[in-house]
Amino acid sequence: MARYEFIDGEKATRNSDGTPRYSITQMCRWLDVSTSGFYDWAARPASATAVRRQHLTSWIIKSFTDSQGRYGYRRVHADLARWGRPCSAELVRALMRAQGLVPCQPRRSRTGTTRQAAKHAVIPDLVERDFTAAAPGAKLVGDITY
Repeated sequence: MARYEFIDGEKATRNSDGTPRYSITQMCRWLDVSTSGFYDWAARPASATAVRRQHLTSWIIKSFTDSQGRYGYRRVHADLARWGRPCSAELVRALMRAQGLVPCQPRRSRTGTTRQAAKHAVIPDLVERDFTAAAPGAKLVGDITY
């Protein structure tokens, strides 16, 4: 089946003058498949699964565009369930990946809880950056970082 799909994709390639680049019989011979088998495969109607996946893909694209590209597969799956289109979340994930739908989820900016004063107080360095002590507990220092 993968060989038939490859032939189907390559039959559309054209030379600069517009003629087909490769003939179907030539490609079938190269890939060791029968020409009649390819034409039987091409004439076969789409399976029920393929039709369902195509139908779900259109609903997924609608949900994704309605959310301005922000919804991931979980929210799209919830939309489909709300619209009466039951399917698994993993199927939604696979179909979104196949369509190249990647959500843009902006992060909230973090704001600090404190505001700095207009003037910074000069804090004296009493130990003069020498943190060694002759005995335990002789020099105690601390630091508050946000």
